[in-house]
Amino acid sequence: MSLFGIILGLVVLVILTYRNMSILWVAPVAAMVVAILGGLNLLDGYLTNYMTGMGNYVKSWFPIFVLGAIFGKLMDVTGAARAIGKWLSGLMGPKLAIAAVVITCGLLTYGGISLFVVVFVMYPLGIELFREANISRRLLPGAIAAGAFTFSMTAMPGSPQLTNIIPTQYFGTDAMAAPIIGSVCAIIMAGMSIAWLQYRAKKFAAKGEVFTEPTNLKAVDPNETLPHWALALIPPITIIVLYNVIDRLVFHNTTKSLVIGLLVGIILLLIFFFKRIGTFTNFVETINGGAHGSMAAILNTAAGVGFGAVVQAVPGFQTLAGVMTGSTGIPPLLAEAIGINVLAGATGSSSGGLSIGLAALQEQLLAASAASGISVQAFHRVASIAAGGLDSLPQCGAVITLLAVCGLTNKDSYADIGMCCCVFPIFACIVAIILGSIGIV
Repeated sequence: MSLFGIILGLVVLVILTYRNMSILWVAPVAAMVVAILGGLNLLDGYLTNYMTGMGNYVKSWFPIFVLGAIFGKLMDVTGAARAIGKWLSGLMGPKLAIAAVVITCGLLTYGGISLFVVVFVMYPLGIELFREANISRRLLPGAIAAGAFTFSMTAMPGSPQLTNIIPTQYFGTDAMAAPIIGSVCAIIMAGMSIAWLQYRAKKFAAKGEVFTEPTNLKAVDPNETLPHWALALIPPITIIVLYNVIDRLVFHNTTKSLVIGLLVGIILLLIFFFKRIGTFTNFVETINGGAHGSMAAILNTAAGVGFGAVVQAVPGFQTLAGVMTGSTGIPPLLAEAIGINVLAGATGSSSGGLSIGLAALQEQLLAASAASGISVQAFHRVASIAAGGLDSLPQCGAVITLLAVCGLTNKDSYADIGMCCCVFPIFACIVAIILGSIGIV
């Protein structure tokens, strides 16, 4: 009954959030379904498990959300994002606007920037590219997600994202594990996503659905004089460089390093472009707008994390975590991929599902590697890629944040997010399993 409760609660969460009901009340309701069937006291389940999970997430990520939102708002108001967007559009051409968004997001994520920060930074920039190319805004969340939530997070060798780092603690590998598998799968995910979004853009254009101005960004003056793109690039590049340098040499802590990087990025924007903001009143309104806009994003995300905390507290979760054990008839890499995918879907988090699965099954997976002769590097890479599959269901905090920032709904854009962040990564994971099983790493 407990396992059934987890499945039922997840179904409730996915269906209701997909129908655009607020996760702020849907997640607690779904969590209570899990609690009832899992034998938890309702008050304890909500006030202790749910609120602890939600509160811990807010405590950990609040500075990043607020500073990231303010940085993104300043990039928009000062025209810096539009300057970069026009430069990229001119460099790659309107026909490659989708590829430009996917690749830029991938590079930012690969550079160590939190995917949530990438969402805030890339939204105004992506709007500029899609405006220039006259592409429907409905495809922008899919393009951002394809670049930030998939190949650069899970597959590319050397990525500093948690989903690539966590397996190193359990397999004794490093971030460059299985470079051939990772590179092949990264190309698959990026290539299939770009091709799919290009196909969708043509379909939309054929129906007359093209770019429309968003209501949550500053109105654009077509005759506006923009700052030079090279100067506009300095703040976001500074964030990437500072994160990597400070994190590796000083803090070894993503949150502290990103806080410093974002603060410096914000200061540089103000130094370079304060005159473009106008009056002090406009400056205050800009900061207020960014800060207020971050609140819905972090609370929506934290609500989904709270649901995952209740799931982890019921007995059925151990059954779910044990999906990879005792499966003697299933190839070990396939069993690992299935288990981690399910856990990531249940928790709505790639890093959460990955951590829980590997912590519970480290010994069995190492034994399977020794018995089968399959390199632990292959287990590392398959685990990382698998964690980036079902984690992006509609209840995923990152998906909710992305849609909130873009001012769109699941009905508007989830079909493309689902293809780019669930279907294509699962296909890439199958390729990874095949390559790892035949000894290619």
